[in-house]
Parts: sequence; structure tokens; C-alpha cells
Amino acid sequence: MAMDQTALAGLLKELIAQWEDEVVEFKRGKDGFSSSDLGKYVSALANEANLRGKERGWLVFGVDDKSRAVVGTTYKENSEHLQADKRQVLDSTGSLTFREIYVLQHSEGRVILFEIPAAPKGMPVAWNGHYYGRAGESLVALTQDKLDELRGQTLATDWTAQIVAGATLADLDPEAISTARERFAEKHANRIPGAEVASWSDSTFLDRAKVTQNGAITRTALLLLGKAESAFRLSPHPAEITWNLVGEEQAYEHFYPPFLLASSAIFSRIRNVQIRILPQDQLLAHEVSKYDQGVVLEALHNCASGLCQQRTDCRNRIWRPARVRE
Repeated sequence: MAMDQTALAGLLKELIAQWEDEVVEFKRGKDGFSSSDLGKYVSALANEANLRGKERGWLVFGVDDKSRAVVGTTYKENSEHLQADKRQVLDSTGSLTFREIYVLQHSEGRVILFEIPAAPKGMPVAWNGHYYGRAGESLVALTQDKLDELRGQTLATDWTAQIVAGATLADLDPEAISTARERFAEKHANRIPGAEVASWSDSTFLDRAKVTQNGAITRTALLLLGKAESAFRLSPHPAEITWNLVGEEQAYEHFYPPFLLASSAIFSRIRNVQIRILPQDQLLAHEVSKYDQGVVLEALHNCASGLCQQRTDCRNRIWRPARVRE
């Protein structure tokens, strides 16, 4: 949400008034504040926001955590370095980053407000493999009862089967729908004539493929077939897959819905070199690709689920910002 300086000043005043709220943390934000500490607070605030039914938590630099006074901060005054925090958090949480990072030029000094989305239902947020929470104003390991509560949130409901308010067929990508229709026809060729599948309207096809419900757009439909610009309808849940190159050369790229088409684009980013294998009892080596395309695509598709294989355990994973590392 875009905010000008007046709105940010009002937000800061409101957050200070909610001092005892466990989804708000104030720090002086000294230059030595480490990325590790930053990540721990992101994990804690995201988890606590979820448990308290909040959409977001806040980490605020430039406010003294004892006196409640605005003292200003010199933390990463270079805006590029500040935005790099998003990347560092994503690397070690594997799922969550800041929704926005705001800088308020307060009369008493510079204030930074990190807006942290609540942990998605059923998916507690970890930092480097450890889960964090709050006990009053203290940063602590997430207790087992809280962890169980977070993980149990999707046991009774299928997140991806929920209807998305306001979404229509106009939010879906025509090419993705066409590809889905072709694959549906191939899968069911033994019992449904291809000509019949081709004659269905998009609405009828999507209902038959079980990605819509009586014409209503579900989260599954938006994730598999939605236009990239329609992903905002899934907010605050991130909908992206990140390809990450690790080694001497480093690079990354984000991919967005429709995930039915994105998987092939992701595979094209993977360096699939040819390797030589000498089978036992043979003199001639065989050259094969390091990664089998079918295996990689199957793994991606399993996370995104098949259009007609509506398995809850797979479908609940599609909206997570999956990461493909080399």
C-alpha cells in the first residue's frame, strides 16, 4: 500500500500507541544490526501476526524500545542496500520477504518501517530452519503449541479450493487455458472425444477440469492459469517461483502465474550439461543430460498439482513461493 510522509507519520503514531502488541517491534536500528537478527524478527512477527488474525506485522527502526521516543536511525542509508534486505530474507526464509520497506523522514530523525506479511495459513515462517515467535517483547523460539496451531490451520480446509472474490474469467490467461484444454483432452481421450472437449466453453471446461466451481474462480485457477497481473488477488500470499543460481556466478529470476506455462520457462534456465556415463561391462560411454527434463517438470508440476488430480497435499503447495536452486 502506497503511503506518503503524512500517512507514514500517522502510521508510526498508531504503532507506538499499540506498544504492547506482539506484532510490532521497535529498534534503534544501529548500523551493526545483523541480517541474522533481521531474519529472526521477520519469522517471529510473521508467525505472531498469523496467530492473532492480523494481515501484517511491523519492524520499526529509529524508535527507542524503552522510552518510545523517535531517535532516528542510520541503518543502510543507501536505498539499494536497504532493498537488498528483501533478498537476504528470501534466501533464508525460503518463502517470505517484506511486503514494503518505508522510510519516514521524521522531525526527530529517519525511521524505517518494515511491513511483514502474516505467515500463510498452515505454513509457519522459519529463519535458517528455525521458527521464532514473541513472548511479550522478547524474541523467543516458537513454542510447540503455536507451531502446531499454525501447521493445523489447513487440515480442515483446502486453501487452493477457496473462491477468490471479484475474480472472473478475464483474470485467466487464454494461452494457459488453451494448453490446459489440450492436456485435458489427451488425458481423457479414452472416454471423452476430443471434438467434444473442444466444443466446450471456457467456463464449462474449467468446471469439468475442477479448477473452478460453478463458474467461480478459485485460487487453483489463478495459480495455474491466471494472468501475472491478476496475482494481486491472492494477496497477502506470495505467488512466485524463484530460480536461483548458486556458485561462482550468482543470479536469480522470479516467475509468476500462470504456473502451468511457467514450469517450462523455469526448466530452460537450468544449466543442463551433458555428462558421460560408462555402463558396467561396456566399452563405450553414453552421453546423457545431467537432469532429466521429465523428472524436473514432474517435480514442478507435482507442486502445482495436475489440473484434474485435485490432491489436497499437492495443491496446498502451489501458492508457496517455490525455489529452484542450482
